Amino acid sequence: MAKSSDKPLVWLHGEVKTPPFSAEARVEAGFLLRRLQQGEALGLPLSRPMPSVGGQCHELRITDRTQTWRIMYFVAPDAVVILGVFSKKTETTPKAVIEMCRQRLALYRRAASEKK
Repeated sequence: MAKSSDKPLVWLHGEVKTPPFSAEARVEAGFLLRRLQQGEALGLPLSRPMPSVGGQCHELRITDRTQTWRIMYFVAPDAVVILGVFSKKTETTPKAVIEMCRQRLALYRRAASEKK
């Protein structure tokens, strides 16, 4: 059950559903996202910082049966912002994914500053 102090998830792009995620991977992703909402800082091997996207951006690692998923997220003061969900096939994060997440983060920050 969500507590009033939990940060909401703000989905800018992507989703976690079965398929393409296995049911087990979807549950793992949900469990890790819940921990983030409760303010827990996750480290390796579950999550790694992604300064190439922006400050407070991270890549959540979800291992599935036949592939590895990544959930790119930004920890805002009032929310956990999902910038993208993608299947990772190589050691490095594709430059196109990094650039798209940067753009989504910039849009989010602009919209958040306009609300103030």
